Amino acid sequence: MDTLARWARAEWGLLYGTVRAPLRERGPAALPMTVGVVCLTAFLQYVQNQPWGYRVVQDLGAVRAEDPLWQALLRTPLSLFVPALDLPVWGALAQILLVFGIAELCLGWWRTLVIAYVATLAGTLYARVGITLGAHAPFGLPWTDAQVVDTGPSAAVVGLAVFVSWRYGAYGTAGAVTLAMVVEVLVKENLAGKEHLAALMAVGLLCLLAAVRHRRGGVPCGAFRHLRPGRRAGRGSGLPPIQS
Repeated sequence: MDTLARWARAEWGLLYGTVRAPLRERGPAALPMTVGVVCLTAFLQYVQNQPWGYRVVQDLGAVRAEDPLWQALLRTPLSLFVPALDLPVWGALAQILLVFGIAELCLGWWRTLVIAYVATLAGTLYARVGITLGAHAPFGLPWTDAQVVDTGPSAAVVGLAVFVSWRYGAYGTAGAVTLAMVVEVLVKENLAGKEHLAALMAVGLLCLLAAVRHRRGGVPCGAFRHLRPGRRAGRGSGLPPIQS
């Protein structure tokens, strides 16, 4: 049990301390963007299940590879928050609340949205490339996938989970999420699974760029060393403060 506790502290201690402090101080008020995103996703789910609302949501936030590129790019920001019709919406809402919430507390709301958008956009653009390559190419897709709606919030959730885990030293968690996405493609090869892998590749590139930036600045990677004092892991967490 002691070994497991030490491993958990090493894996999640910094992340836990960073998240715990603002939540204790401000509660849900520390997560305004996440609360808004959860409400928006729930609202879009309600609207798209109404006879009068399905076409509205499709026209504004459903992205398919067969769409003109300019139209897909216009729809992509809202597509982050359009849940899949064939999956339980509560699962999507729980994932968004957990992953977006942790990311907002660790990265700030605008960085969270940027990384979520990059992950989703990577999946959207990959679908077009994959269909161009064809079903018989190693990373290709069948032409029928051109009519399938993109992943919605799941690519953003996967990308954020890996980025935050990497940035805060939870490398085992980042590896586990990545492995799960690979297994998903191997077990059930479909558009969503391959878009998740494309999202992970895009986030991996962001991690690499962040690592290069911090090394050039002489700052160790693995955590945000430039956090504001009120968000440092050591404050009220029992962990040693992060040295700038």
